Amino acid sequence: MNAIDLNARASADFAHKLAETRNLLKQAALDYAPRAPGEEPRITLACSLGAEDMVLVHLVNSLQLDIGIFVLETGQLHAETLALLHHLQATSRAPVQVYTPVNEAVIQFVKREGTEAMYHSIALRKSCCNVRKMEPLGRALAGKAAWITGLRREQSGARAEVPLIDTSDASRAKLNPLANWTWGDVWFYISENKVDYNPLHDQSYPSIGCAPCTRAISAGEDFRAGRWWWEDEAAKECGLHVVQGGHGVKAKPVTEQELAPA
Repeated sequence: MNAIDLNARASADFAHKLAETRNLLKQAALDYAPRAPGEEPRITLACSLGAEDMVLVHLVNSLQLDIGIFVLETGQLHAETLALLHHLQATSRAPVQVYTPVNEAVIQFVKREGTEAMYHSIALRKSCCNVRKMEPLGRALAGKAAWITGLRREQSGARAEVPLIDTSDASRAKLNPLANWTWGDVWFYISENKVDYNPLHDQSYPSIGCAPCTRAISAGEDFRAGRWWWEDEAAKECGLHVVQGGHGVKAKPVTEQELAPA
């Protein structure tokens, strides 16, 4: 059974959620439009090539929004993920920028710590994430006033309070248009709109990251159980979505009036 057959079950209020998401994306494209002709938009979509992000890519493209897309190619992605990346680059209306780690930094880290450093300690795993993800992310977000992610509240306990609009970082807003969506909603949208998705999802990989740090999950396991499975649950973030100060600053709530189309 593939991921669509297994998961595509829309929630009762899916139509409302979809409208909310579309309105948020359209408003974001207006709010963070280029300041002058020829300049890039001041907002970008982080695409991990997982199911949620492929939904967002489809929405950005189908709505013809002036929002760029970026992918962090860590040098450790699965072959299936790389194939989807190449397909996305060839078919996306919105430009897709790929950011890779600094080659010399990777060479020095592997030389110093070995190819399996991530398994030896949480500190080393996070150091690997810093080299392969966080530094490239900094370049991807440089000069941007906002970015878009596929975070959902249902994904994990650490993400249970993800807001639609997170203003806890004074330097850059983070928009999470799928915050209210269920896993069933995601796959219902994929099914209805024939969205391309990572074939690893058909092999029981709900959450997909670097190949050494991702495994398939078994029935009944937590959604993110396949990510850094050898670590304590509380440590299961690479740093991309961790708010400084532990639990972080309470995000500014957004009202339905703010999301309503102009």
